[in-house]
Amino acid sequence: MPGWNFAEIWEAAADHLPDAPFAKQGDRTVTWSEADRRADGIARTLLNAGAGKQDKVVQYLYNCPEYLETVFACFKASLVPVNTNYRYTKDELVYLWDNADAVAVVFHGCFVETIEAIRERVPKVQTWLWVDDGTGPCPEWATPYEDAATRQTERVIPDHGRDGDDLYMLYTGGTTGMPKGVMWRQDDLVIILCGTLGTPLPEERDPAVLDTMFENPGAVGMPACPLMHGTGAFTTFSVLSAGGCIVLLPSRHFSPEELLDEVEAKGVNAIAIVGDAFAKPILGALDANEGRWDLSSLMAMTSSGVMWSEGTKQGLLRHNPQMFLMDAFSSSEALGMGQSVSGGGEAAKTAKFEPGLNTIVVDEQDQRITEPGVMGRLAVGGRQPIGYYKDPEKSARTFITVDGKRYSCPGDYAVLEEDGRVTVLGRGSVCINTGGEKVFPEEVEEAIKTHGAVRDAVVVGVPHERFGEMIVAVVEPKADAPAEQEIIDHVRERLAAYKAPRRVITVDTIGRAPNGKVDYKRLKEHATATA
Repeated sequence: MPGWNFAEIWEAAADHLPDAPFAKQGDRTVTWSEADRRADGIARTLLNAGAGKQDKVVQYLYNCPEYLETVFACFKASLVPVNTNYRYTKDELVYLWDNADAVAVVFHGCFVETIEAIRERVPKVQTWLWVDDGTGPCPEWATPYEDAATRQTERVIPDHGRDGDDLYMLYTGGTTGMPKGVMWRQDDLVIILCGTLGTPLPEERDPAVLDTMFENPGAVGMPACPLMHGTGAFTTFSVLSAGGCIVLLPSRHFSPEELLDEVEAKGVNAIAIVGDAFAKPILGALDANEGRWDLSSLMAMTSSGVMWSEGTKQGLLRHNPQMFLMDAFSSSEALGMGQSVSGGGEAAKTAKFEPGLNTIVVDEQDQRITEPGVMGRLAVGGRQPIGYYKDPEKSARTFITVDGKRYSCPGDYAVLEEDGRVTVLGRGSVCINTGGEKVFPEEVEEAIKTHGAVRDAVVVGVPHERFGEMIVAVVEPKADAPAEQEIIDHVRERLAAYKAPRRVITVDTIGRAPNGKVDYKRLKEHATATA
């Protein structure tokens, strides 16, 4: 159906701001006109290779301008960008790409060895675009990205057209074990993201608006977190949709000193982070180097995915009282559940949020709770995803109907306060959120239990000052207990490193009930006290 599409918005920005910066990384700058032309080249290459309307294209990339160009290209060609966590192991990659029905993968050269080991297991992928990162030559089975990006072509508008129903698909670990693809209509995302973080657009598509909204370049934004995560992607889309510039950190490993250097050098106005895992190192660098950086350009810092502590906020505001700190309570499938804004030197309390206009609290029967002090689940109405890709059962559980209206209810428990705010209590499941990465305990437990010396295992999250939660394994050995590092290494060989436990605690028995269930609360208390 008719509706907003990111491609037309970004193309309008390129037409009106051709020489303005689109993206910067280190010494490299890509202008809006260059990004537009290069995205056309990628789009044409994908279409010529046989990609059809709404086929899926994977970004297996670290943060880089090519990531943004590829997403732009997908939107132009009515293809669907698919994020990929570059920390995933071979089996995890095969699962995700097969589940997504991916037909093309854009990848950094450093991943060649991993891809070569699994290419035969993902036969649906017909096109491989290799992004040179200096780690080796382009393999014969791939096409150099630069060859595709620099091919001569007119602006790409596919024969099958593009519209507001075109999808952006965000794979999230969530609380269901394996990653799930959250399907967002672009029209819905445009209205939500531009309305909350960018330049608001009318609910009904009106292309004439685009002729007057790009008189000057927009803000300079920096996703300190990976573009493969919703926080990085969504804040980036907002900045670009206002004709702004995205500054990407040069290094692949987070350095607070590098971030602050880039803020000063490139005049960054807004930063996107994921909780204390980013904020505490930034504060530590500022405290250790008082007055080293000029932060006068920095007006806002936004965190989503993990709540960050009041003390950290107070420390950051001490170094830059003029900026606003926004704690956005959202998830991949539920944007705008609530937010908390700190500014003027005052830090808001952790876990207390102003609910969004369409946010309600519901009970276990999906009935609305209006009485303060009663615990329930947060649900957000209005514009929301159409569901999870190829998972109608999970979609039915998450997207519920309340009083005749559709809501997204991802499982976050909260209490409505007397003053109208909500206090967030956390996920009702045992999902662990560590540094913004969601980890499903049963997946890690199964990996641990493949160790020959382990009889049983339970994985829990315990509070951690920097990462929010730390993964701890409680292990029941068969005889002699294996060494802690042996268990950690065993998991790292089978799953992404961030899923491996940081501590391993040995017990005589897990103490399962006759029905096989585990008292997670008891084991979590034991792990917290021990670790």
